[in-house]
Amino acid sequence: MPNPFDRLFSRQQWFRGLVFSAGALAISLVAIGFAKAATGADWLFRDALGINPYLALIIAPAGFALSVLLTIRVFPGAQGSGIPQVIAATDMENPAHIRAVLSVRVATGKVLLTLVGLASGASIGREGPTVQISAAIMRAIGQRLGLAPTRQLRALVLAGGAAGIAAAFNTPLAGVVFSIEELGQSFEQRTSGVVVTAVIVAGIATAALTGGGSYFGQTSARLPVGIAWVAVVACAVLGGLAGGLFSRTLLLAADGLPGYAGRFVQRRPVAFAGLCGLAIALLGLASGGTTYGTGYAQARALVAGHSTLPLPYFVLKMAATVISYASGIPGGIFAPSLSIGAGLGRSIAYLLPQAPAGAVVVLGMVAYFSGVVQAPLTAAVIVMELTDNQDMKIPLLAASFLAYGVSRLVCTRPLYGTLAQRFLRAVEGTAPAVSGVMMDEAA
Repeated sequence: MPNPFDRLFSRQQWFRGLVFSAGALAISLVAIGFAKAATGADWLFRDALGINPYLALIIAPAGFALSVLLTIRVFPGAQGSGIPQVIAATDMENPAHIRAVLSVRVATGKVLLTLVGLASGASIGREGPTVQISAAIMRAIGQRLGLAPTRQLRALVLAGGAAGIAAAFNTPLAGVVFSIEELGQSFEQRTSGVVVTAVIVAGIATAALTGGGSYFGQTSARLPVGIAWVAVVACAVLGGLAGGLFSRTLLLAADGLPGYAGRFVQRRPVAFAGLCGLAIALLGLASGGTTYGTGYAQARALVAGHSTLPLPYFVLKMAATVISYASGIPGGIFAPSLSIGAGLGRSIAYLLPQAPAGAVVVLGMVAYFSGVVQAPLTAAVIVMELTDNQDMKIPLLAASFLAYGVSRLVCTRPLYGTLAQRFLRAVEGTAPAVSGVMMDEAA
């Protein structure tokens, strides 16, 4: 019988642990740098609009077309949000297929092309791409250490993805929950130690380098027990319906448009992306520029309670996010979804004067986000950590799980899991390529 102390004091184990910790630190640094670059890309676009807002009619179509062209020609595998690709990679056996999704080249392309999208006004986030980039970093480390290409590397991919969420949002607990609920179908004991270690190191490093603090600031909103709890039901039902509709729309787009439109997308993906960019510019002009970018600023203002956004903001932002994703450009949906949910909550608050507006905004955020990703525990934990509000944990959990149930009535297939399966089939050559999921690499 092997002596457990031999494993504990093994030089090889300590060396691997140090290397994994160094990988988690690298993930934190990359996530922080990516966040700063994303902010800079957004500022660059808005500086251009400061000269003339109608420049969006040129910048957005050109930027979208360039992003898709580079995705097809230079960085195949970098398209989409990043999370379905990581989920698909955990089910792959062929090292060549894994490399096509989680290589350093793909990670580099993911960063560059997401920045191009943000500099073009796309309604996308950086969190999904950060997950894919982080998983690629951990996979590269595993290869250097000569780990087996299946079980051990799967653990590293999960650890990288979880550390990416922890670093991107500065939400360590959400990173662990996300790895269990979304990235991995099971959370084996052998995997859990690597994941938790990576998340802890990435979380500590991110907090130390950024000064800590929650992403949307701190809200003291509370929901008193009583009639105000009608807001939980209202936000859960409306948020779940809207989130489910959003996911179903993305899945329909991933399956391909019918008729001539579908053939046009297949044959002319770059031109289609340019048309999507034009639509984004028109939406931005109609909304006074509020639908461009990640939506962080709008969500933060809504949570803080001093936003002047129009009531239909959440509808316009949802449309912009659907168009951005369907165009085929790289980029995630986490940040836009949180912003849409906050806007939905603010609109619901106008109809429920008996409930504190700040609390309803946060409830709308968690309900819509849960409806989109259909991962209710992850949604609740992320929103709790983002707003640094423990007083709302019970209402947030209730709204999140109820919204998940409502969303399942509208969209019976989970968004990330379904996209991951389609991506897996596309990589293995058993499914047709579609915009936003798997581009034609030979185009």
